[in-house]
Amino acid sequence: MEQQQGKQGVTVAKLFPNQDPIKLVQFKFKELEDGFKSWLSKQSLPVEAAVVTATGGVQGAAIGAIMGTLTPDISSSMPTPPPQASLNPQAMASLKQAQALAGGPLIQARNFAVMTGTNAGIACIMKRLRGKEDVQSSMVAAFGSGAMFSLVSGMGGPNLATNAITSGLFFALVQGGLFKLGEKLSKPPVEDLCYARTRSMLNNLGLQNYEKNFKKGLLTDNTLPLLTDSALRDVRIPPGPRLLILDHLRRSGTRS
Repeated sequence: MEQQQGKQGVTVAKLFPNQDPIKLVQFKFKELEDGFKSWLSKQSLPVEAAVVTATGGVQGAAIGAIMGTLTPDISSSMPTPPPQASLNPQAMASLKQAQALAGGPLIQARNFAVMTGTNAGIACIMKRLRGKEDVQSSMVAAFGSGAMFSLVSGMGGPNLATNAITSGLFFALVQGGLFKLGEKLSKPPVEDLCYARTRSMLNNLGLQNYEKNFKKGLLTDNTLPLLTDSALRDVRIPPGPRLLILDHLRRSGTRS
């Protein structure tokens, strides 16, 4: 009985962490998200791609509708040429492009739904086929979303195919650059092996702030047996820390 009550207590504690409503909502959302991802991973490629495309499109539509609501719709104030008017094709394309990009919530919702849905769907297919997410897959997905965005929004001149390819290439290049930048920023700093022992010694002595002094003077691990008071003084380490470092090296047998 006590064991069952203990298990029930653990379950309640997991479901209602600290009785905090926000944490409860977060827990429930994470539980649903994990369950949905688990179900989706067991589906066939067409089903997974269709679901991911649909959910991506819904998210994009919501973002586009919000943006269209917050920004003024200036497309309604743009002049609409009469049907019999003979305008330059380039000028007509520019007018359509301006109207597409300056539309209200419905237009923006359509544009973003197509863009994000296409991107999510292609990215899903590429990940399933290649077994990984990398810059190539990301750029292919961005190319598709850029091309579709160009077609539905009417961007560019009268040549739809050329505009779609141009927009796709632009989206792909931007996405590739952002992907590489994100990789670089998220990558942990490479550990400098030349100062591993030095770093450990300074941390043990509580003198980790002086690691930069060692690096500035190129006092690597190989120089530890050769360290002298004058060498430490040359890299601007105060007398107290110098004594601690030399005493540590002497006691550890690194320096005679």
